[in-house]
Amino acid sequence: MKRAFDLILALLLCVLLAPLFLLLTALILLRDGLPVFYVSERMRAPGYPFRLWKFRTMRVAARDSGVSGGDKAARVTPTGRFLRRTRLDELPQLLNVLRGDISFVGPRPPLRQYVEQYPDIYAEVLACRPGITGLATLICHGHEERLLARCATPEETDAVYRRACIPRKARLDLIYRDNWSVCLDLWIMWETLKRVLRRR
Repeated sequence: MKRAFDLILALLLCVLLAPLFLLLTALILLRDGLPVFYVSERMRAPGYPFRLWKFRTMRVAARDSGVSGGDKAARVTPTGRFLRRTRLDELPQLLNVLRGDISFVGPRPPLRQYVEQYPDIYAEVLACRPGITGLATLICHGHEERLLARCATPEETDAVYRRACIPRKARLDLIYRDNWSVCLDLWIMWETLKRVLRRR
């Protein structure tokens, strides 16, 4: 039922939002140039990587890895700040939903390095299909952004993320897993939309 809901909603949104998708593609091309998309390896489950698509929000760097923190803030473009604030950078993830890589609601798909460092945690968390938004995203997103924004180096960002973010998000992801229902998914999606509209 969850997968059928994802497919129907993703197809509907792809049709309805196609003009916005083309507009944002043109905006990034005109203001920031190529590439339009940022493609990152994420994990659907331990041992099952996939390519997550987003609109590019940062200037291209020769070497880029790890979660985004204050150490990458200078690379965020003006267009990227708008896309992140409105979460429109995640619009291409509708294609990931159609492919079955992710769902609309679930734990955010982690980077390989964290799945390999914490296999026991992610074996449980990723028992649910990852999602564009989720209970942990809803509750922790703003707090996580503020914590990581204070980090000045990639090493500090990584340390703060591992110490302060992974355990808290994992607890919430497991609460979601144990209490999943269609009503819970709809509530999370509605609350996420409300927060995005408030930020705009």
